[in-house]
Amino acid sequence: MTPRLGCGGRIRAMARLILPPVPTRLRVGSRHAAIALVVQVVILTALFFQMRRTSENVNRLLGDLQSRVGPILTRVQILLDDTQPKISSMVNDASHVVYLARGQAQKIDRVLTEASDRLRGQLVHADRILTGTLEAVEDAGSKFKHSFWRPVQKASALVQGIKVGLDLLRSRRRSGSRGDDPREQQEEELFI
Repeated sequence: MTPRLGCGGRIRAMARLILPPVPTRLRVGSRHAAIALVVQVVILTALFFQMRRTSENVNRLLGDLQSRVGPILTRVQILLDDTQPKISSMVNDASHVVYLARGQAQKIDRVLTEASDRLRGQLVHADRILTGTLEAVEDAGSKFKHSFWRPVQKASALVQGIKVGLDLLRSRRRSGSRGDDPREQQEEELFI
């Protein structure tokens, strides 16, 4: 009599007959792989739920941020819309002022260049005049020296000669009373 086997037992019995026996190592490895697969599925499921929670938190935070930042951005946009024409006007005015300032600077440069050229010409002219004046004064000085000092020197020499002559006459008168040889005395005075 054959023992009664259930549906699962019959399948196993048939599998034993058809399939060769499975080694123990392979059975243990298959069990470990199945356990690892179940653990991975559990971890992935936990990650899925955690990501869903995190996504909900991020969406909630983004909604809060948008509700807070939205009015600020609206105000900034309104402010920019109000100030944009003023800023454009200021930029246009500033560029016009720079254009005018550049034109004035060029005019001032031309005027200063012309004035410096004129001043340079006047200085050259004044230098020529002063040089001519100094040369004339120098010529007049040398002419004065030749025309005035030479006669003065000649007159001085003449006065000196007269003085020597008078001294000589006086000495002769004195020597005539003493009886000295006037010739010796005269020669002596000429050496002095």
